[in-house]
Amino acid sequence: MKFKFVHNNLNVLDLKKSMAFYEKALGLKEVHRKETPDFTLVYLSDGQTPHELELTWLKARKEKYNLGDNEVHLAFTVDDFAAAHKMHEEMGCICYENKKMGIYFISDPDGYWLEVLPQK
Repeated sequence: MKFKFVHNNLNVLDLKKSMAFYEKALGLKEVHRKETPDFTLVYLSDGQTPHELELTWLKARKEKYNLGDNEVHLAFTVDDFAAAHKMHEEMGCICYENKKMGIYFISDPDGYWLEVLPQK
């Protein structure tokens, strides 16, 4: 028996705002979606790996999500770390930086943290 990692899910409050953030900040683009009267699922891809990010928008929800201690995160590598850092600084989305480790985190519109690592 073999399992294959397919996607991660994040629930979002404003789908358009989240999609714009993920495209600008990380270059993720919509590859498919599922629409229902109550919710929309949008799958984003980096165009390089088979792994996808699923954004779930519950249409009736009006309050922010409680992320608890927010210890869970997604990680991305980037080929030009300095340029990515500069862009994220300009976007104002860097929420934590560990210069000693050479990494930083950005926060999406819902407060989810995303780790940015230099490509090895």
